Amino acid sequence: MPIIVNLDVMMAKRKMSLNELSDKVGLTLSNLSILKTGKAKAIRFSTLETICNVLDCQPGDILEYVDDE
Repeated sequence: MPIIVNLDVMMAKRKMSLNELSDKVGLTLSNLSILKTGKAKAIRFSTLETICNVLDCQPGDILEYVDDE
């Protein structure tokens, strides 16, 4: 898949655990885990906005496009 999710990288930079992010964002651990592992098929802009707010980052810090070629 050409979209890479770097949520784990941003969490490590902010020294934040999945449990802590889950509490602050208001998502379940399982949904955040699906997103973190890149298995999610979609993300709501409101969810992305909240994650960026909590991690103090930009959407481009979390989502990356990589050409398959």
